[in-house]
Amino acid sequence: MGSNRRRKKPQRKINHQMRGKLAGLFGAVLLALLCLLGRITYINATSGNRYKKQVLTQAQQKYASNVLPAKRGNIYDRNGNILATSNKVYNVILDCKTVNSDEDYVEPTIRALNKILGVEEEKVRSLLSDEKTSSSQYQILIKKLSMDDKKEFEKYCTVDEDSDLSESEIKERSNVKGVWFEEDYLRSYPFNSLACDAIGFTLARDVADVGLESYYNSTLMGADGRQYGYFNSDSDVEQTIIEPVDGKSIVTTIDVGMQQIVEKYVNGFKKKMGAKDIGVIIEDPNTGEILAMDAGDRYDLNDPRDLSSIYSEEEIKAMNDAETVQALNDMWNNFCVTDAYEPGSVIKPIVVAGALEKGGISETDTFLCDGGEAFGANGDPFIKCAVYPDAHGEQDLTHVIANSCNDGMMAIAAAMGADEFIKAQSLFNFGSRTGIDLPNEGYGIIHTSETMGTTELACSAFGQGITCTMIQEINAMCSVINGGYYYQPHLVKEIQDGSGSTVKNIDPVLLKQTISSDISADIRSYMAASVQEGTSRTSKVQGYSSGGKTGTAEKLPRGNGKYLVSFITFAPVEEPQLVLYVVVDEPNAENQADSKYPQYIAQGILSELLPYMNIDPDEAEDGVVPETELWEGFEGVLEDISGGSVDAAGNLVDAEGNLIDMEGNRVDEEGYLLNEEGQRKIDENGEYIKSQNMETFSGETLPTSESGESAGDAVSNPAAPAPPESDEDPVDGNNMESEGLTNEEAGLE
Repeated sequence: MGSNRRRKKPQRKINHQMRGKLAGLFGAVLLALLCLLGRITYINATSGNRYKKQVLTQAQQKYASNVLPAKRGNIYDRNGNILATSNKVYNVILDCKTVNSDEDYVEPTIRALNKILGVEEEKVRSLLSDEKTSSSQYQILIKKLSMDDKKEFEKYCTVDEDSDLSESEIKERSNVKGVWFEEDYLRSYPFNSLACDAIGFTLARDVADVGLESYYNSTLMGADGRQYGYFNSDSDVEQTIIEPVDGKSIVTTIDVGMQQIVEKYVNGFKKKMGAKDIGVIIEDPNTGEILAMDAGDRYDLNDPRDLSSIYSEEEIKAMNDAETVQALNDMWNNFCVTDAYEPGSVIKPIVVAGALEKGGISETDTFLCDGGEAFGANGDPFIKCAVYPDAHGEQDLTHVIANSCNDGMMAIAAAMGADEFIKAQSLFNFGSRTGIDLPNEGYGIIHTSETMGTTELACSAFGQGITCTMIQEINAMCSVINGGYYYQPHLVKEIQDGSGSTVKNIDPVLLKQTISSDISADIRSYMAASVQEGTSRTSKVQGYSSGGKTGTAEKLPRGNGKYLVSFITFAPVEEPQLVLYVVVDEPNAENQADSKYPQYIAQGILSELLPYMNIDPDEAEDGVVPETELWEGFEGVLEDISGGSVDAAGNLVDAEGNLIDMEGNRVDEEGYLLNEEGQRKIDENGEYIKSQNMETFSGETLPTSESGESAGDAVSNPAAPAPPESDEDPVDGNNMESEGLTNEEAGLE
């Protein structure tokens, strides 16, 4: 029984010796704490401020006041294609003070920046050693770093727990200090140079001077946010973040497809001939919307300071600073809205419309062209018609426009009188800005009652002695052929917030009615005659009705052989869906005075544009659209069209190089249809079948002169006076910047 009893373990007692040791240890610890507390008290009393500043300074790296950039809004075309957008990028910032705080940080940081981001070692060492920057906490090493590069650097500096790196490699990467990334945005343009004159570009994230980027800058740029770091009364770090407000996006009236068609033929003309300036505008006459705009000089919006698209490397190197600035400004200039020039005969339909509206003439009036008109007591100057010494003879209004008769136009102006003529010009907004939503709009100069003499009146009737801009001319013409409604031209139709929701619709703004609908119909018929049988025949696109008017203006000083030639057209005739205006300033030709040059461009554009817009070929017979023969100068320079391409002779070919007609049917050189074996097809009567859309249109030519010879466009007269000079900007009330009337208020659909 005794063996089952558990034996008690002997209790250990703390003897006096052990108690002494514990008491000594406790005393030592207490003494150490007292010494430490005394040391801290001493340091705080003597150097507390210095250490506090150091701690606060180090904390500032994370909690300092930083800008949180807003994202600039996108720019879209009317179909949702992105024309301009902003992508997040980063500025690489070096905190020299942090790197220099420990010598173990210096070399690893330098090596990492060089290896991962490609920063030169000498650049970093210079910043770390220079007394001006060695204590700086903000030195920009790289701007606009991509997100992928940022992630690569951060991945290098982050060491995972299960990393297979060696201890030395882990230590190397862990000692990369003082590098951080500041958010920013980089503006990019997916279509590069497409519509560059209308879109414009940004000089900085919130600074723009050109195009829509400039005009809508305050809408697009948004508002930056800010991160405030501070220390409260208890020296605790706190922060306040004001979130950035991203910019709004704009939806333009531009159609990328139309713009590409325009630039295709402008580029083709440049390659074959070239000119000082080429301008093209396409406008919807029923809304004032600009569908395409091209001012000729092409530059990459992603690199707007690159002059290589216009000048050779040698020419660029030879430029001094002033010349470079001038070259850049010339390249960025939008000829379509800024430059004023003498328009020439394209103004004639507008003058006739004003004369009819003012009652100066009637639709049944006829006019006698005897070759010109003499002014002054001695018959000097003598203003000639295009066919002088020949004459057009008696003409109605149709023939005056179709034959571009200067003599007839001078008679019309005389019938109006100077005062009514000036009122009519103002009615169509010549002499003042249109208010288009683009910067730097010009306005042109017209005569006043004080400067308008008999000679000035006569020459103004055919577009000489006055100036206008392209946007003034096309907008006035839109009102002439759309029933008489003058809309304010614009390039933006909608404003969206960051989520894509519409915050504002920009509806068409009707500013005035210029002429009656009956007069508008008359002008359309006169211009249609010009295309069918007059000076605008070169522009004809087979299968489609259209109206047009040519212009040839001799530039100052008169007699120097330099001309600005132009052509304005619309289609279809009965219900116009578009107005196209082409200006070629000083074509590179021995004889510049030929209005066929802009017609070549217009015809090429329309030949693709009308099908692209799904406009029915209203002159097609039995559904067959005859082939349109384009200018031979386009041979070999055109891009793919209608599912095929164009060979060196300007003929449509399929993918195998076989000739095809406009409907894609295989044909031979004489236009006969071929089967799959390349043999001519035979009808039920055993006869070869010829393609019906290879035939060319033929029409009778209106009588152009007493001799019966066909005449070209009326060339401006060397005896015409120069436009009046004026350095004054039009008064504010004449800039057409009012809200005007909406369609609904005007009772229009």
